[in-house]
Amino acid sequence: MCRWTPPVAHLCPEAALGTAATVASTGRPIPLPTAASLCLACFTLLLVTAGTATGACPPGVGHEPLQVLAGGINCSWTLERHTRSYNHLEGDVRLRRLYSANKFFLCIDKTGKVDGTRRKNYADSLMEIRSVSVGVVAIKSVSTGLYLAMSKKGTLFGSVKYNPSCKFKERIEENGYNTYASLRWKHGGRQMFVSLNGRGKPRRGHKARRRHPSTHFLPMLPS
Repeated sequence: MCRWTPPVAHLCPEAALGTAATVASTGRPIPLPTAASLCLACFTLLLVTAGTATGACPPGVGHEPLQVLAGGINCSWTLERHTRSYNHLEGDVRLRRLYSANKFFLCIDKTGKVDGTRRKNYADSLMEIRSVSVGVVAIKSVSTGLYLAMSKKGTLFGSVKYNPSCKFKERIEENGYNTYASLRWKHGGRQMFVSLNGRGKPRRGHKARRRHPSTHFLPMLPS
C-alpha cells in the first residue's frame, strides 16, 4: 500500500529564493526579493487589509514598529490612545425661548427672579443655551445677562456669575420636549428639574419629576 503525502508550500523558502533568478532582456540575472523583505510585504498587506475592513488597527501589535505604517493606512491608532473626544459639541450656542408644556415662557428678570410669562416676545424670555459639555448646557438670559441656576434646596434663581450650579443636563424626552436637570444637586439621590407649574411659577426641583408636564420645555426659535 502506498501512502500519498501532499506537497507542503513554504511561505518563505529561504533556499529557493537564494538560488532562483530571472534573466532579463539584457541577459543579466535579476535576483528575487529576499525572504525577509517578502515576509515583511506579506505582513504589511495583512495590516492594510485589517485596517481597511475595520477602520482601526489590529489589536495586540506593538507601537514602535508600526509608527510609519500607521500613517499610510486607514488607521486611527496613536501612541497614546484616549477615550473618544466630543469637543466639537462644546461651545455650541443656541438662541431659544423655553416654552413649557404648561404654556409659559421661562424668563429671568434683572433682579434674578425666575418666572413664567405668556408674552411670546418678552425680552427676558430670550435665552442663550450654551453647550458646556456633552449633554450639559448653561442657560443665560440675553437681556439681563443672568444665568439660570438651582440651589441645593432646588430653588431656581438668576446668577450673576457662571458656576457649577448653572449646569443642567439637557435631555430630549419621547414627546419631543426637553427636560433640564441640575448637574450638581440631587435630592435623596433623585434628580431635580427646572419646572414651571400651572400658574407659571417655578417649582422646587425636588417636587418635580421627569414625567410631569411642568418639567417639559420646547426650545423655540426667536421670532
